[in-house]
Amino acid sequence: MKQFDSHKIYAWMWALSITLLAGCRPSVPSSYIEVEYPAAVTPDNDGATIPPNIAPLNFRILEEGNEYLTCARSAKGGQLTVSGRDACFDQGDWHALAEQTRGDSLYIDIYVKDGTGWKRFAAQRYFVAEESIDPYITYRLIRPSYVTYEELTINERSTESFDERVIYENMRLEDSSQGQCINCHMPRNWNRDAQSQFHVRQALGGTIFIDGNKAAKVNLKTDSTMSAGVYPAWHPTQNLIAYSVNETGQVFHTLDVQKVEVIDYASDLILYDAENNSIQSIDRTRCDFESFPAWSPDGNTLYYISAHYYQRAEDIDADLDNNYDQLHYNIYARDFDQKTRKFGPRRLVFDAESRGKSASVPRVSPDGRYLLFTLADYGQFHIWHKSADLWVLPLSPRPVHCNSAATIPPSPDSSTCFLYPQELTPLNSSEAESYHTWSSNGRWILFSSRRDDGNYTRLYISYFDNGGRAHKPFRLPQRSADADDLLLRSYNAAEFLVRQVKATPKQIAATIRGDASNASYTGSALLRQEPDCTAVTINTDAAARRGESVGY
Repeated sequence: MKQFDSHKIYAWMWALSITLLAGCRPSVPSSYIEVEYPAAVTPDNDGATIPPNIAPLNFRILEEGNEYLTCARSAKGGQLTVSGRDACFDQGDWHALAEQTRGDSLYIDIYVKDGTGWKRFAAQRYFVAEESIDPYITYRLIRPSYVTYEELTINERSTESFDERVIYENMRLEDSSQGQCINCHMPRNWNRDAQSQFHVRQALGGTIFIDGNKAAKVNLKTDSTMSAGVYPAWHPTQNLIAYSVNETGQVFHTLDVQKVEVIDYASDLILYDAENNSIQSIDRTRCDFESFPAWSPDGNTLYYISAHYYQRAEDIDADLDNNYDQLHYNIYARDFDQKTRKFGPRRLVFDAESRGKSASVPRVSPDGRYLLFTLADYGQFHIWHKSADLWVLPLSPRPVHCNSAATIPPSPDSSTCFLYPQELTPLNSSEAESYHTWSSNGRWILFSSRRDDGNYTRLYISYFDNGGRAHKPFRLPQRSADADDLLLRSYNAAEFLVRQVKATPKQIAATIRGDASNASYTGSALLRQEPDCTAVTINTDAAARRGESVGY
């Protein structure tokens, strides 16, 4: 039987519909003056590489005029015209045009009519990649406030349309006598098996595990760990999750250009076995603050960040409050034996401290070739740091000669040489870039940025090609061009999904109301024992200002 190319059939059918409807659409002016520069628009996505299945990239024309017309045209012949200052494309027509343009350029011609007649501005250009993007993303929407942080939701949004729904609303079980905070919604393997998790802090606290249309609540705090699980990393093949456990607090600045500093006064790493509801410690040292674990795609390596704390005073909390900018996090890794479920010794992967910098949130590409992370002047909560930029470290599968210009010398505790990290310059701005993640095919990077106004994080998407190059990002499309401008909330901790979350808000609320099963502590997950200090002492004043009172 003859096989048909569904992409070609889809594009042909929509091309036919566009042709049939052409008589109902505005036509481009027959007479106009050519303008040599592109029209000013918002959002400005000119030059970006976009997926063929992305929602329409609607925008507003900022040029003054009386009439407006926009023509989107493919280098392969398709054309789509819309009128009005707000260029809002029909979703089906846009998808047909983008599908036709796979692997080629899509041009945007903007016409503006004023008292002198029509003007055609220089064409803007998108390049439509061959590779599609995952159909969904999930994120928190949270006010950038330190008092009303409870007014937040975990949302799910289609990348192919503007459809959005609330997975869970934090105020659903609101009790004026007790606070609550939901965070860290993390899918397992891009939610391929409909499994994900998020934390509930403070009232009715626990970690909520979603499996299909079911949910369960677990208390990950044990007598042998300093806190419940915080930043999660699902193992790609086994029902295991690596977490950091953190004692976190906020320090407010009076003179610094940053508004607030989020500090870990202590942190360790644990391994949670979801089948046996048990916890083991991984890194548990007093003078090293470990956080943000991330697995390699084969599940054989756990990456994470760690900062060595040089104690200067007896009161560690006051010391860190005054010297927060002296904490510099490096990226480390431990090999993991999947049969024995034991970790090998720690090894240095990237020495940020030697550069006077601090790395955070390592994420490995699905093909295992690249380690994506943020690099800033200090600390690990880079969402507040204007110096935070996105970098990528090639993970070479073969030995690299140490004298090569593309390598750095080995670290004192490792005989391995590594490739130089590369700044992803097209992704970065003068404001904070943070909370990044890979699409399931490794071709798209989703990240948050404060480049628009310095206060609110917005979501941007960049194409990452097979050669390790990042392309100019575009802002997550919205139905209305001013939707983000009017949204007085920040996007936070976004992740890609290949399928929707099945559990309903009602089911999740019932689970949160219920009792949590208590995880048990079963010792160390290290192959060979290392110094196993208890966490830093928590004094009463420090515990009062952080712990359950902080919305993170």
